[in-house]
Amino acid sequence: MAVIEVQGLVKRFGLKTILKGMDFRADFGEFVGLLGPNGAGKTTFLRILSSLSRPSFGQVRVAGFQLPQQAAGVRANLGVLSHQPLLYGDLTGEENLEFYGRMYAVENMPERINEVLDLVDLTNRRRDLVRTYSRGMAQRLAIARAVIHDPAILLLDEPYTGLDQDASAMLDAVLKQIAAQGRTVVMTSHDLVRTAELCTRFDVLSRGKIIASASRDEVPQDGLLAFYRRAIMAPAGGKEAGNGATLPA
Repeated sequence: MAVIEVQGLVKRFGLKTILKGMDFRADFGEFVGLLGPNGAGKTTFLRILSSLSRPSFGQVRVAGFQLPQQAAGVRANLGVLSHQPLLYGDLTGEENLEFYGRMYAVENMPERINEVLDLVDLTNRRRDLVRTYSRGMAQRLAIARAVIHDPAILLLDEPYTGLDQDASAMLDAVLKQIAAQGRTVVMTSHDLVRTAELCTRFDVLSRGKIIASASRDEVPQDGLLAFYRRAIMAPAGGKEAGNGATLPA
């Protein structure tokens, strides 16, 4: 069942067209890695899905709601982690979660806060000011903030940016737990090693469209990096590989 459906999406900024008739679909429980070079439009696409930016043309449905007309319905079903953690440094971790929980009218707030703090392993730091958190801790709290209202869909824009190896490993564990809960996740990342481990499908965005796509089982034997490089270097157009992956021509 499709949770996200995009057809013919066009996004223009003045005379510059970023997305050029893009098609995309994510089904219930999929963890999609959205790959592409800098400037390909990955962040722009996630901003459109999260109702923070309006499409110029095309059809966008998220959780059964049409964008931009039904943005309120989309937001109720969506958790977003952007380049900024969107946390208040002079509030504690617990106070940040309570603030966002109230915005979403979360029921049984104390219990839910306990659950998400345990999920991201921050229970012992719940009463510390967020400005005292490390970058990795703040990122984990940002994920707790994004899932406080138990959304069906999670959008992650380069969640590993600025994290050291220990913090990245901790984030790996958190994202695996979130994926195991059956949420639909779309993540942009330049870290192909971690993307290969976490995601169930890989889409390559370049030249304004999805130019290649493969499930984890369909990735060629030479690996995700080789698949990605072939997609980026190939001329426009593609072909169907025998195993079902859409590969560059």
